[in-house]
Amino acid sequence: MAKDLSISILLDFYGDMLTEKQREVIELYYNADLSLAEISGLSGITRQGVRDSIKRAEAQLLEYEERLGLAKRFREIEAGLREIIEAAQDIDLYESRFSTNGEAVRKARRIIEIATSLSE
Repeated sequence: MAKDLSISILLDFYGDMLTEKQREVIELYYNADLSLAEISGLSGITRQGVRDSIKRAEAQLLEYEERLGLAKRFREIEAGLREIIEAAQDIDLYESRFSTNGEAVRKARRIIEIATSLSE
């Protein structure tokens, strides 16, 4: 069974919306990188039962993302913050070289500071 690593990200966002058993099995599969047989031994269900549980959980996670879009929105915000930081760094560099007024540099550095703290 091939792993879709984007499921790991969806699990971070929507894992609490799964049943306890589904969450346990899918976390072991994706985050602990255990095989179906290993999970079967730990959970006391058949290998096929583990596979079915993982498939159902994956489908639910994908449906949650389709409806809510939290992971997509998070990635968009991250990308936007990276762009803001880069633009502010460019302003900082330009203004520190060519401007006698330090206000633009201070504001650019403050933007960098805020955007960096939001992206952590």
